Amino acid sequence: MHVALVAGSDAGHAFPAFALAERFAAAGHRTTVHTGLNWSAAARRRGIDIAELPGLSATDDDDDADAGDKLSARAARMADLLAPLLAESCADLVVSDVITVCGGWAAQLRGLPWIELSPHPLYLPSRGLPPIGSGLAPGTGIRGRVRDTLMRAATATSIRKGERQRAAARLSIGLPAHDGGPCARFVATLPGLEVPRPDWPADTHLIGPLLWEPTDDLFDRPDGDAPLVVLAPSTAQTGAPDMVGVVLEALSERVLGRRVRVVVSGLHRPSTADLARFGDAPAPITAGLGRQDEVLADAQVLICGSGHGILAKAMSAGVPVVAVPGGGDQWELANRLRRAGAGRLVRPLTVEAVADAVRTVLDDPEYARSARRIGASGADTVDPVAVAHAVLDRAAFRRVGPCA
Repeated sequence: MHVALVAGSDAGHAFPAFALAERFAAAGHRTTVHTGLNWSAAARRRGIDIAELPGLSATDDDDDADAGDKLSARAARMADLLAPLLAESCADLVVSDVITVCGGWAAQLRGLPWIELSPHPLYLPSRGLPPIGSGLAPGTGIRGRVRDTLMRAATATSIRKGERQRAAARLSIGLPAHDGGPCARFVATLPGLEVPRPDWPADTHLIGPLLWEPTDDLFDRPDGDAPLVVLAPSTAQTGAPDMVGVVLEALSERVLGRRVRVVVSGLHRPSTADLARFGDAPAPITAGLGRQDEVLADAQVLICGSGHGILAKAMSAGVPVVAVPGGGDQWELANRLRRAGAGRLVRPLTVEAVADAVRTVLDDPEYARSARRIGASGADTVDPVAVAHAVLDRAAFRRVGPCA
């Protein structure tokens, strides 16, 4: 079986595609990941076949200020470019990231079965939940249910506009206006980070987090036996600004009132000014790019922007979190984690708020117990390779192209 995986170039979407490709390869299947080439060296070093996703860069005609246009008009253009590549590579199955819509559309153009991959909890609207992104728990009682109903009604206009844009974009490349959806869905999260919904879609499978490290380098631990705190600034554009400097000042012995060791895990080394806010050298701090999963095994607290990938790593390691969320799903996930008792949420970002949250999490072992409980929920997941085989077995698709 040749599986084509399609994902955007952001780490939160490309890395899960790489992890899933490795799962298929370990089962003896051929894979190609169509994505941006910014991670190509790391992927190829791991033996992952990577191909550039055509049309990923915006053109002058794209309106990125309009989310519906970005997800539909650009998806149509990219699907037209991608479909011939799927034919040339003789792909049998397409797995497409949930926001990289072109993958599913290109599969439909070639008559191929496809699976949608959500590299985070399921974010489809539900009649039993408030709108995703609100960060709110499902309402209870009459008032709570009315609140959720009114909030869903407020977002319905935008959803209908997006559906019209999607239908027009599909028609422009010869697909039916109505999208019948994928053959199945992979939801790559820990069950403990999901919320129950009365309308869980058919053929939607919790497969557990798809975690992937872009480096084999390991972090040096600062000397000493003080608690180890890992700081992982967000890689997303929606992340909280000035997070590194504020957090490092909060972790200084002068502010925190105790000594901690710190590892800053990021694509870029903190500035000299930010490092100085933690303390004068030599200070118990290291910074750079290394394996986050490995260093979290020794950590007592993680401070992060609450993107799904780093949260899943922390929960899998049983490490509680101080979340400093930006926008989008970071706010949603941070609130789910807070309600589960596995961490604290800090907003607005201030030195004293971060210091107070870190002290609380360090001093109360219940946070770590809750994190371990969420991590243990990963045992209740299914094998994505087995699901893919089942999709192919029941598919009655007419392949279009030279491999037919």
